[in-house]
Amino acid sequence: MTVVRAHDLVKEFRRPKRFTGAFGGLRTLLTRQYTTTRAVDGVSFDIEAGELVGYLGPNGAGKSTTIKMLTGILVPTSGQVEVAGVVPWKERERNARHIGVVFGQRSQLWWDLPLRDSFRLIGKLYDVPREQYHPNLERFTELLDMADFLDTPVRQLSLGQRMRGDLAAAMLYNPRILYLDEPTIGLDVVAKERMRAFVAELNRDEGTTVILTTHDLDDVERLCSRIVLIDHGRVLYDGEVAALKARYAPYREVMVHLAHPDEATAVEVPHAERARAEDGKVWLRFDPETVQVADVIAAVLARHQVSDLAIIEPELEGVIHQIYAQRSVISARE
Repeated sequence: MTVVRAHDLVKEFRRPKRFTGAFGGLRTLLTRQYTTTRAVDGVSFDIEAGELVGYLGPNGAGKSTTIKMLTGILVPTSGQVEVAGVVPWKERERNARHIGVVFGQRSQLWWDLPLRDSFRLIGKLYDVPREQYHPNLERFTELLDMADFLDTPVRQLSLGQRMRGDLAAAMLYNPRILYLDEPTIGLDVVAKERMRAFVAELNRDEGTTVILTTHDLDDVERLCSRIVLIDHGRVLYDGEVAALKARYAPYREVMVHLAHPDEATAVEVPHAERARAEDGKVWLRFDPETVQVADVIAAVLARHQVSDLAIIEPELEGVIHQIYAQRSVISARE
């Protein structure tokens, strides 16, 4: 079942044209000339219930603008958007009950109140029944390890603690859809891992639909099976992460550390290319469609003594950089 639908979504921002010179400020104030910027340019996608989708793009690509239209904060210039059967900007209160939102740069918690009191107020705002509120709070406190700072004022929390509080607050009322806008920005490794585990469990056990925007591609590789990639307000790719890698990084590599470093230049394997060699290590590149990794390894072991080896998968970051460099629409969802 489709829970989020965007069709030919457009958002333009109009600003008065600025003038320079002695009376530039006055002319800017009185002018009727405007500059129009199209932040989102015909974006279309459908998201099914229970999907965990990465919505990616460089700064200024239109990610946050799209999320604000999905949440009802902004009204589209044109196009259609529907979330859980609701047009967000027309029925904001009804839409708000279906969605949870976490913005990495903003908090929905009350700055001077203890975290526990912020949760209590959010429960009241969303009319969460006691029989739902207390089990949810206990569960999220355990999953996010918040017991030690529940009674600490929000302003005294570390960034990682506050982000865990924001994530729990967004899920207290069991929304069907969760928007995460840079949820791990500035967090240390331990805090990031805790956040990722929590999001993965919500998606797996509760069937929560998650839309994730982030610049940390480790988040995407760990959590998302599908990504929607945009740039300059247009969709460049919509599909599976694995299919994207297969299209733009079809090769795999095996790194072999030889017991005798002087043999590095002599390593030859049928249907594999020696990409580079240094310090007794050799990187062999091959196409997994035509040769098996086991055959590459076996061919090396048959001729050389090996002290270590590793199979290197292509990184999503490199693939996406390649797509940005081309800046063209390469596919709709297949």
